[in-house]
Amino acid sequence: MDHDSRALSRGRRTGHVLTGASALFLASYAVRVLANDLPQRWLNLCLAVTVLCWAVFVLDYAMRWRLSGLGLKFVRVHWLDTIVLVLPLLRPLCVVQIHDAMQRGHDRPRLSLHARVAVYAGLSVTLLGFTGALAVYQHEHTAPNASIVTFGDAVWWTCATLATVGYGDVAPVTPMGRTIAVLLMACGLALLGTVTGSFGSWLIQVFMREDEQRPPES
Repeated sequence: MDHDSRALSRGRRTGHVLTGASALFLASYAVRVLANDLPQRWLNLCLAVTVLCWAVFVLDYAMRWRLSGLGLKFVRVHWLDTIVLVLPLLRPLCVVQIHDAMQRGHDRPRLSLHARVAVYAGLSVTLLGFTGALAVYQHEHTAPNASIVTFGDAVWWTCATLATVGYGDVAPVTPMGRTIAVLLMACGLALLGTVTGSFGSWLIQVFMREDEQRPPES
């Protein structure tokens, strides 16, 4: 097995590990937020799983930083990974990297690739919305004069925020809740732009190919 094959194999294994760690991180965090009436030992176990998963993210980041040889430049080049490391609940935003790699690696319209980006973006919105609802519910439901008092309220507010609709019937009142709102609005715009940009790019490429293949008028 050559060096490139070994590197690809390592990359796939690392991807599987990070995917599993992300799922465990989200599950343990959800249990701590939604099932806080559990015995303390179970809540402590969920906290330990959350911290362990975050340690996996830190280790992966540190290894890639060391192997890159970029020094502090790595933080700027891989800015999305840096943000996700600090805020692990934003891991669904890694779909932006998939979109960027697709745009740089293919110059022909292939619907399957663009459709895949749309699917990844949809899944990312779902995961991001769920984590955002968890985070805002955790900080809002016990706050004085809070309008987000149930997890259902948090889900409804998150959907409206990601869609940048902003009905205003429920809204965060705590500083952390409002910070989460700003992040969700920015993420919603970014992911929506990813889908519409990918679809628009595919349409333009298809039309260009049709024009090139059209026989000249006599």
